[in-house]
Amino acid sequence: MDRSFTLDLIRHAPTESNREKRYLGWTDESVLPFIGAQDEKATRVWGSDLVRCRETAAVLFPNAEYTADPDFRECHFGDWELKTYDQLKADLHYRQWIDDPELHRPPGGESLTEMAERVDRAVLKLPDTSSCIVVAHGGPIRYLIAKALKEEFAQQIVRHGYRYRLTWTSRHAFEEGQPCISFSEVHLTANGNSSKTD
Repeated sequence: MDRSFTLDLIRHAPTESNREKRYLGWTDESVLPFIGAQDEKATRVWGSDLVRCRETAAVLFPNAEYTADPDFRECHFGDWELKTYDQLKADLHYRQWIDDPELHRPPGGESLTEMAERVDRAVLKLPDTSSCIVVAHGGPIRYLIAKALKEEFAQQIVRHGYRYRLTWTSRHAFEEGQPCISFSEVHLTANGNSSKTD
């Protein structure tokens, strides 16, 4: 009989750009100081290669080996990187992207579909174990939760410093894109928030 598979998705702690509600994609920015609930038993953690994820993992999982994968990065916002909604709201191209991020992409960036393809590649590289912990960004985590719950990407709210636990009947069910059988969220840091612009 197949064993169940659990995927713990953790959004990194906030950065200064997150606090200012800027689009933070591939810019490498450190997290603000934070306090988190440590898991000293975890020995392996996977996630984005960007420093904000590495720093979050180092605080939450002090004894774990961190395996970085650039495929877990946030959506590439291109020319809109580090800009705010107020700076972009008059741009027609931006409005089209907000309405349909799967079809449209930021100038010099990537669409939601392109991001999803690389995130799928990243999760398929995870080892064949009963559980994995991944520290990543708002966009990839929203995508994975939406896929697991068979919901829309836009419906998902992913907060900084939260753990989202998804469980499937088996690793095979997970890899086949079947719905998860349970979903929960837990706040791990002392200063999480709900910005959607990772």
